[in-house]
Amino acid sequence: MKQFFFISTYYFLLLSNVNLFAKSTQILPSDSIIRKPSSTIIKYSHPRIPTIMSAILPGLGQLHNKKLWKVPIIYSGLIGFGYYYKINNEEYNKYRSSVINYYDNDPSTIPAISNYSGEQLQSLKLSYKKSRDLAAIGLVIVYLFNIIDANVDGHLKSFDVSDDLSLKIDPWQNIYQDSYNNYSTSLGLSIKLNFK
Repeated sequence: MKQFFFISTYYFLLLSNVNLFAKSTQILPSDSIIRKPSSTIIKYSHPRIPTIMSAILPGLGQLHNKKLWKVPIIYSGLIGFGYYYKINNEEYNKYRSSVINYYDNDPSTIPAISNYSGEQLQSLKLSYKKSRDLAAIGLVIVYLFNIIDANVDGHLKSFDVSDDLSLKIDPWQNIYQDSYNNYSTSLGLSIKLNFK
C-alpha cells in the first residue's frame, strides 16, 4: 500500500510537470506592460482602533481620525448634560429629604423646605427626578454618539472623495431609418463613471 502511494505520487508529480524547488518565472508577451508598485500607498486603518479610543476617552477617536472640530461638540454635550444632571440630582435629594421629614410623624424634624405641602413636595421631587433621569439619558446618548461617530469616520477614512472621481449623466437620442424608409427615434440616458 505504501509503495502504491509513493509510486502514484511520483507519477502525478512527473506528469503534471511540477518542479517544487525552482523559482517560478513569468514570461510576458512583448506588448504587455509591467506595472511598478505605486509610490503613494494608501494606508488603511482599522475602524476598531478609534472606536476603542473613543470608548476609553470621549473624543480620542475623533482626534485619531483627524476630525478635531468634533471634540468640542462632544465635550460641550457631556459637560452640559453632566451639569444638568448634577443640579437636578441636588434638588431631587433636597426635596426627597424634605418629603421624608414631612411624613415621618416626628415633631422634632423640620423639613428643609417648609413653604409647600406634602403633595407639592412630592410633585417637585418627582419633577427633579425626571429631569435628572433625562440628563442621564442625554449623557449616555452623547457618549454612544461619540463611539458611533468614531467608528463611522474610521470606516470612511479611506473613502475617496477627491476630484478624480466623476459621474456624468448625458441624455442621448438615436434617429435611425428602417428598411421601409421610416424614421424612428430612441431616447435614453448615458451614465459614465470615470476614475482618473
